[in-house]
Amino acid sequence: MEAATPWYVPLARAVPALVLAAVITFTADHSAPLGLLTLGIFAVIAGAVLTASALRFGAKGVVRTVTFAQGIITVLAGIVSLALPAAGLPFFVFLLTAFAAITGFLELYLGLRSRGKSSSSRDWVFVGGLTALLAIAVLLVPPEFSQSFTGPDDVKRVLTASVIVVGALGAYWAILGVYLVIAGLSLRWATTPAAASAVASASAEKGA
Repeated sequence: MEAATPWYVPLARAVPALVLAAVITFTADHSAPLGLLTLGIFAVIAGAVLTASALRFGAKGVVRTVTFAQGIITVLAGIVSLALPAAGLPFFVFLLTAFAAITGFLELYLGLRSRGKSSSSRDWVFVGGLTALLAIAVLLVPPEFSQSFTGPDDVKRVLTASVIVVGALGAYWAILGVYLVIAGLSLRWATTPAAASAVASASAEKGA
């Protein structure tokens, strides 16, 4: 049985996702610079969490290697995003798509490979699949899309590709953050009885 991800790793990944989902939700300017800035912040934090977990807690083998690679790629994407906040929408779409496709595939592969071997496999499959779907959704948005509409307050607005892509990123983070919180707490509750049982067994052996 392969080791599961420590319960606090999903929670650490969930925090920046939920915070940035809220930032995008309550920010009217869904521009490419905002997308690059928020992507950079998330990727650096989440990538650092994954890299640290692979180095400190991951069992040797495929799980550790894939998690480490995912963490490094995520950090690099974050650094590039933060370094080029004014690169524009085409670059933002390219970077976001590449990041989501590569890291999503890695996590999905890890989950499918670990079925029946790790209690984290279901979480890896969900998160990997969700991230890969983000890449597909972003690619389906026409880069020159622009649609005028009138809001409920009778104010004319324009729905652009930037608004859709940044909004999709915010929605992704909201779903991801909620799921990771549930996954982290589930791992925490699942490991508590096992740990208690192990302590009890050790005490019984000492008493004998």
